Amino acid sequence: MPLEQQQTDAKQEWLQARLRGMGRLLVAYSGGVDSAYLAWAAYQALGEKMLAIIADSPSLARTQLADAVAFAREQSIPLEVIPTSELDRPEYVRNDAQRCFFCKDELFSLMEELRSARGFDVIAYGVNVDDQGDFRPGQKAASAHQVVAPLLDAGLGKEEIRMLARQAGLRIWDKPASACLSSRIEYGRPVTREALDTVEKGEDALRALGFRQFRVRHHGDIVRIEVAREELERALNPVMAAQFTTIFKALGFKFVTLDMEGFRSGSMNSLLPATELLRQTG
Repeated sequence: MPLEQQQTDAKQEWLQARLRGMGRLLVAYSGGVDSAYLAWAAYQALGEKMLAIIADSPSLARTQLADAVAFAREQSIPLEVIPTSELDRPEYVRNDAQRCFFCKDELFSLMEELRSARGFDVIAYGVNVDDQGDFRPGQKAASAHQVVAPLLDAGLGKEEIRMLARQAGLRIWDKPASACLSSRIEYGRPVTREALDTVEKGEDALRALGFRQFRVRHHGDIVRIEVAREELERALNPVMAAQFTTIFKALGFKFVTLDMEGFRSGSMNSLLPATELLRQTG
């Protein structure tokens, strides 16, 4: 067995031991690969002593919510859907660089109430080693609420998590990376239900066209479409470009652009000044 595989398997064994020692556990679940694998691993370790919690948020695409619920059902993972109200918080709606902090603060506050009311011991979420290199104010909210990070503690990175999910036969192992719809709206532009709905409809349309990895970036009158580099050639076809124009002008955009750098996670963060990236919250 290759050394890399041995190391990953050892991390998985450590993770299972860590989870078994947590007592009754709540897992913050979004349906992405990391949180889905954590929820599955927690269920393997704890059975009915764990409960996955997914936020029914205006910033969670309906297709993502449906798929997350379906995966939990397939794996018999106990799941509860709770509504969140981050759009009622002005500090979230104003959409500055700390937006993610207030989103996660809303979620973890509700989970803490649930933990206390139902006698759970710990709240966990799916942050991992690779997430440490990105700008993620939500991690500060997790720290403020004493939310634990078993995947990070186990030393697991994204590719290792995908490998373990594949070994376990989980269909989500190669699921494209995702993020909340609010992350598609340029910083400083208010997050509204209308803007979120526009982004969601645009991404649903790209999915219907057969694209797999993409983002619809909302810049007011301008939409900036990112697709994976391996899909760029298809996107650059004049016929496809015309379809993009028809779809996105119908959604209210005046200008339709295709980003020639292709898809990259967190591209909005590249527009932030260094002072914002270094700013601490809470």
